[in-house]
Amino acid sequence: MKRRLLIDSLVLEFVGKLKRRDRDFLIARFEAIRDFPSRHVDYRTTDESGRELDGHIAGRFAIVFWDDFADRHVKIMDVTWADDVA
Repeated sequence: MKRRLLIDSLVLEFVGKLKRRDRDFLIARFEAIRDFPSRHVDYRTTDESGRELDGHIAGRFAIVFWDDFADRHVKIMDVTWADDVA
């Protein structure tokens, strides 16, 4: 069964302000992450509750996601500029 892709509303707001080419690029990358999350882990980070999240650098963007295997969801938690990732 295919995983569901869930995207945080703040991510949608960020993506909505981008040029169409960047929006299309990110949507395609989100879908690639959904299909094979483990192939897109470039770094790890934690959220405010201490939960471990995966990070992926995609061109100029850093995508933070959580592969919720038990629920069969991939959750896109944050997108920022890759330069902002420390």
